[in-house]
Parts: sequence; C-alpha cells; structure tokens
Amino acid sequence: MATATAVVPRTGRSGLLGHLAVRKLLLLTVAAGVLVPFAVARWAGGSWPEALTVDVSGPLAETSDWIIDNRDSHPLFLYFFGHVSNVVVVTVRVVYLALLAVGWAGVTALAGLVAWRVAGIRLALGTAVAFLACGLLGMWVPTMQTLALMVVAVTASVVVGALLGLAAGLFDRMDRVLRPVLDTMQVLPAFAYLLPVVLIFGIGVPAAVLATVVYAAPPMARLTALGLRGADKEVLEAVESLGTTSRQRLLTARIPLARKELLLGLNQTIMMALSMAVIASVIGAGGLGDRVYQALASVDVGAALAAGIPIVLLAVVLDRVTGAAGANLGRAPRPRTHWLYVVAGAAAVAVAGRLTARLEWPDGWVVSIIEPVNRAVGWMTDHLYSGVPVIGGTADWAARFTTWVLDPIRDGLQWLPWWSVLLVVAALAWLIGTWRTALTAVLAMAAIGVLGVWNPALDTLSQVLAAVAVTLVIGFATGIAAARSDRVDRLLRPVLDVFQTMPQFVYLIPVVALFGVGRAPAVAAAVVYALPAVVRITAQGLRQVDPAALESARSLGATSAQQLRQVQLPLARPALLLAVNQGVVLVLAVVIIGGMVGGGALGYDVVFGLAQGDLATGLVAGAAIVCLGLMLDRVTQPTERRAKKGA
Repeated sequence: MATATAVVPRTGRSGLLGHLAVRKLLLLTVAAGVLVPFAVARWAGGSWPEALTVDVSGPLAETSDWIIDNRDSHPLFLYFFGHVSNVVVVTVRVVYLALLAVGWAGVTALAGLVAWRVAGIRLALGTAVAFLACGLLGMWVPTMQTLALMVVAVTASVVVGALLGLAAGLFDRMDRVLRPVLDTMQVLPAFAYLLPVVLIFGIGVPAAVLATVVYAAPPMARLTALGLRGADKEVLEAVESLGTTSRQRLLTARIPLARKELLLGLNQTIMMALSMAVIASVIGAGGLGDRVYQALASVDVGAALAAGIPIVLLAVVLDRVTGAAGANLGRAPRPRTHWLYVVAGAAAVAVAGRLTARLEWPDGWVVSIIEPVNRAVGWMTDHLYSGVPVIGGTADWAARFTTWVLDPIRDGLQWLPWWSVLLVVAALAWLIGTWRTALTAVLAMAAIGVLGVWNPALDTLSQVLAAVAVTLVIGFATGIAAARSDRVDRLLRPVLDVFQTMPQFVYLIPVVALFGVGRAPAVAAAVVYALPAVVRITAQGLRQVDPAALESARSLGATSAQQLRQVQLPLARPALLLAVNQGVVLVLAVVIIGGMVGGGALGYDVVFGLAQGDLATGLVAGAAIVCLGLMLDRVTQPTERRAKKGA
C-alpha cells in the first residue's frame, strides 16, 4: 500500500520540519547550558526558590479591608457602584415580574411563537415542550428567576461585547490592547471573578449579573471584531466610492456583512451566561442554579437533576433558535405581519390565563423525579461503589486511578527541578510555535513560581494532564466513529448536546456519589465536560477532508483504515490540534471546580478564598490558573504561521 501513502504530499515537509526542530533544540540546549549552571549555583533546590517569590498577600489584604471599610461611605461606592447595583436589581425585578404577569401559558406561547417566526414549526413545538417540561418538573418559578437574570446578563454582555468588538474591529491599536485582556477574561476561572465582585457589590443579584457579564462578554467581542475585520473589501471599496462617510459605511456595509458572526457571538454569549447560572448561585443569584448548588451540598442527585434539566432545556432551545436565525440569514425575509401574529397570539394566551387565574403552574401538574432518581443512584452506589466481583467497584477504580496515575504524575512534576520544568515548557512551546510562543509560555510558568504557588500549580497540572489524556483517547475514538458513520453521528448528537449544556456542578454530584471525594472524581467530571467539544471538533475536521483526496486513495486500493490513517488524520491535523487545545481549556475549567469535591490544589484555594472572603488567597490562585491556562494554550495550539506550514 505504498502507493496509497502518496496521496498525502508529505515528502520533503517532514524533513524540513525535522531540520527546524533540530535547530531549535540545539539553540535551546546551548541556552540551557549557559543559564542552568548559573541558576543551580544561585538558587539550589528542586522546588521554586523562595528568593524568587513575591508576597502579594499583604497589599491584597489591605485592598480587601479598605473595600469592606468604605463600601457604605465612599463616594465611589455611593454614587457609582451603588447606582449600578440599583439599576441591575430593578431591571432583573422588572423582567421577572413581567414573566410572572404573563403566566406560564403566555411565556410558553411567546417562546414557541418566536421560535416559529425564526426557525419554523418543528423548533416551535420543541421550544414549547421544553418550557412545559420546566413546569412539569416543578421548576417554573426558579426557571423564570434564571430566565430574568439571563435576559439582563445576556443583554448587558452583548452590548459590552459588541462595543469592545466594534473598537477592536475598527482600530488596530485597540485590537492589540484588547486581545490580551480578552484572553485573560476567558482563561480566568469563573470563581476568581466572584471574589472581587462580591467585595464591591456584596452577595446578591448585582454581583451575579456583573460576574456573568465579565465571563460572557469576550466571545461577543471577539466575534464582532472578527466579523468587522473579515468584511468583503471589494464591497467596502464600492460603498466608499459612492462618497459615504465612515459612519454610513459601518451601518450599511460592515455590520450587515458581519451579521453571521454577530449572531454566532450572541449564541456563544448565551451559552456561557447559562453556564454561569450555577456558579453565580454561590453569591446569591437564586433560581435554578441555587437549587443545583444546594443539591451539591447535600449530594442529592435527584434534586440536582430536576434543576439541571431546565437549564439544559433553556440552553438547547436558545442555541437552536439563535443558530436557526444565523442559518436563515440571506434568505427571503418573511412578511412583517408574522411578528404581529406572534405578539397577538402571545397576548391572547396571556390575557386568557389572567382571566382564568391560571398564571402560576398548577401544583397538580408537577411530576417529581427526585425520588426515582435518588433510588436509582442509591442502587448504583450500593451495587457499583464497591464489592463488584472481578472488576471491583467505582471506589476501587478511583483509588487505583489516584494511586497509579495521579500520584505518580504529581510527584514526578514536583520532583523535577524548577528550571527543568521551564526548560520542558520552552522546548514544547518552541517546537510547536515560535520563540515568542516559547517566551510567553515560560514567563507564564515562571509567574506561577513568583506568586508562591509552584507546588499547588503542579498538582493542578497533574490533574489536567491526566484528564486531557483520557479525554483525547475517548474523544478521538468517538469522533472518528461519528465521522465515519452517519448513524453514530445521529445517535451521538442529542447526547453531546445534553452533556455540553449541562451545568458543570451537575456533573460533580453523580460523580461524587459513585467515586467518592478526591482528585479522581474531579478528573472524571472534567472528562465528561470536555469530551463533547473534542468529539464534535474531531468529527467535523474529519468530515471536512477534501473528498477528492479520499476518492484518490480509494482508487489506489487503500482500505478504510489506511484512508483514515494516511489521508483523513493528516489532512485534519489543524482540527485535531484545535480539539486538543479546547480539551485542555475545558478540563482546566472543571478541575478547578473539582476543588470543591476534594480536588485540592489551586481549585481549593480559589473556593476557600471565596468562602472566607480572602482576596489574597483567591486572587493569587486565580492568577496562577490564568498563567497555567496560558502556558497550556501555547504548548497545545500552533501559531497561525506554523499551522500553515504544517498543513
């Protein structure tokens, strides 16, 4: 089958890459030979030297004390933050009361009619069923609380993100300034946002909304800037030749041409805002997230699932509606009278509900799943937790995974001299990118040591590496199966939708019930959370391989396995690398939350800082997580120039 291999033009390329890799490694070896002896002589020892750490706990503690002492008296809080807080509270309250005034039938009818107007009858029926399911589960009022919070948070996120994206899309200098800011906002764990926000606004809805805005605005900003910068230059030149002003060109050409990116930004903002629904409940957001959080505290899987399902349904419905709106761009618009039908129909249903005093969901229509789910979980715990013949139980698996995988990786990383860790990071980042990539990764890793959290960061890194390895093995295998079989793809799609939209906290509860408390459950929850993205990206990358290359391989007699190994996988390399990168980022997000269930390390420090109001501990751990995420991003994602050479 040597002839089939020739389908992929790799001859010469591997030699060039090998030559470049050797040159880079030689240069790095020379630099290490000069710097390492000096570092060892000056700062002996394996762990990060104390002389190179900077204690920031004092200034941060003073800042925290000043905020607490002046929150009720300083003009900045009275006349700025106080007004912001009041506006948020009033807005959320108005939206919530409006939803209650419309009633369950009116809200369901309005949602279904909007989906019908945007995407057709099938999605309209699915939307109506989703809202009715929220009521059947006994979660109508918490769902309305969450929906009110999300309406305000998403609106604010879209406005802030669109303004930032507008500035970055129109001005190169602003783009360069905003890029590292947006990178930091997206990598910083959600828990790290909560502590400074709570210090300023206190526990309650304002802190929850503003933390959600900080977390959900970056995708809107990035995609807005991308859409504006990617506008067709010929169209812009044609509009400019007509003598239009800059404002007219923006409104009549740039923004209309970027509509798909803007809708995608809206879609991603909604998804990220909903993912914050549970995390924000820690600081008083209420609604469905609060129910999930309370269930986590009592390890009540049934209650968590009953509150988690409505969050998933809301996410799926909003994802489908915004996705359909983007797909329908460019088609013939429907008559404007359709919107009149939507408003009139929803108003009629709402009025009918008010006249019949049926605004609240009837108690007799509630179907409780809490007890059946808890009985099922209890049976699994009793029969699977331990004592299973031959294979042992889930508790045994967790203990073995911790002993055979997590402990050796953590101990090995912490045993390595600090300079060797920096050297490995530099080598990996430089081989996959440029010297700037390597410098950024090394500085990010060194910053962790400077902050004084070197060993906890390596503990977190060990969990991330183990979770990513498991995620990639399962994700690549599943993605390949989905790409090569339409039936497998159809079966996996709803499962991936549910897993991708389920709040992170919900994963922790059944995992803890089956595996106990410790680092292994945190890793298991991270794998479940990151797996859908890896599967989707892998399957999409393999499906987008040029059909001509596959046909050429088949004509040369290549088997199915040879086509996959010699054609599809090499040509899908950029997508596979993106899958690795996204797997790392998503795993890191959940491993941190795993600190609440015994994951320890940096995740525990962030959660402890939030619970105790300890700004120093929480922010230092959060900053270390940002540095860890930045380093992992640089060593797993090639730069654009290098990716093009490798393509």
